[in-house]
Amino acid sequence: MISTRDPAEIPWGKFGAEFVVESSGIFTTVSKASAHMKVVHEEFGIIEGLMTTVHATTATQKTVDGPSMKDWRGGRGAGQNIIPSSTGAAKAVGKVLPELNGKLTGMAFRVPTPNVSVVDLTCRLQKSASYETVKAAIKRASQGPLKGILGYTDEDVVSSDFVGDPRSSIFDAKAGIGLGNSFMKLVSWYDNEWGYSNRVVNLIQHMELVGSTPK
Repeated sequence: MISTRDPAEIPWGKFGAEFVVESSGIFTTVSKASAHMKVVHEEFGIIEGLMTTVHATTATQKTVDGPSMKDWRGGRGAGQNIIPSSTGAAKAVGKVLPELNGKLTGMAFRVPTPNVSVVDLTCRLQKSASYETVKAAIKRASQGPLKGILGYTDEDVVSSDFVGDPRSSIFDAKAGIGLGNSFMKLVSWYDNEWGYSNRVVNLIQHMELVGSTPK
């Protein structure tokens, strides 16, 4: 057994590891809920956007108030506070969807719930489109090419309804709003533990398939 904070220090090859999954909860720079953004950008074009993630408690937070030199707010007790925080999600979306690099920025609020988070994206579109039109495009994608990854709901849901949901992003049609034909707020839920885990399994399956295919 090896104990180290930096996974790069572990001699994976020595132990015969073929695939390494980082699941400590310490490294959280990859966006988990960008599927609906992909659809909206490809269909209508996103000029710019602001993201707010309402995020469940994470492993890096304090149980009670304690010292935190880099982030004083982050040192406050997770179970007693709503804590404004920075997020790498917007930058991560730019890596997944390069066309959006530099067009998005945002922040997070850490809230005292154990699981499930929600992304609120407020954006301006290149093409004129009503909120109803955008909803329809996302619904089509959720039933077609992104089925199993992107979800769509028009029910009166709350966060606990998505515990154990394997999809990466579930668009909440009733929670969003539009202002005119190019400015709107889009809301999407995700299980920040189980949804991510399912995508990791999908990736490993893909890597195994590619690795076993004769060249």
